[in-house]
Formats: sequence, C-alpha cells, structure tokens
Amino acid sequence: MSDNPFSDPNTPLDPDARLKRLTFRAWRRGFKEADLIMGRFADTKLYDLSPDEVDEFERLLDAPDTEVYAWICGTIETPTNYEGPVLDALKTFDYEALAAEGDGPSS
Repeated sequence: MSDNPFSDPNTPLDPDARLKRLTFRAWRRGFKEADLIMGRFADTKLYDLSPDEVDEFERLLDAPDTEVYAWICGTIETPTNYEGPVLDALKTFDYEALAAEGDGPSS
C-alpha cells in the first residue's frame, strides 16, 4: 500500500502476480472437488492461456463454486455468458491424472 493517500488502490497487478493470485484462488474454491479440478487446472494450464482466456478463468472463479462444478460435471446447463474455451477445457481436463501430486498447490 502506498503512503500517498491519493494513489489508486486499484492499480493493475503485473501479469505474473495476477496468475499467482488466480492460482491461489483456484485452490481455495470452497469444497474439495472444485479445488482439485480448478487448482490442478491452474497449476498446469493457466500460464499457457491467452489474456482473454485468463479473463474467462477469472470469471469462472467469481461464479459460485457449486454452479461451476455442476457445469464442469454436466449436471446443469451452463449459462451462455459462462460458455467458452476455458470451461470447455475444464470439462475435459483429466485432473485425476495429477493425483500423485497431492491435494494442494504444487508450489
């Protein structure tokens, strides 16, 4: 935080800090199943996404975890405003293949 009371507290994060923050959030969704899917996806795929895809991933992190989990599992229909390549990738992501890495962040 700046000592200047007139500085903008909402200055953008540098891209690397943003990705680290999103990875942290992905591992702390609210229930273990969502953590495993979103967290492992972030660990392995997030740094390869385009800026638009990172924005999409962040929108998914902002949505309620029970709904995102249901969209990924296909138990409820995804609203059109959440459809996109990142959600499609999450639906086909083999998070179980990374089970040997444990149930938490890789770093």
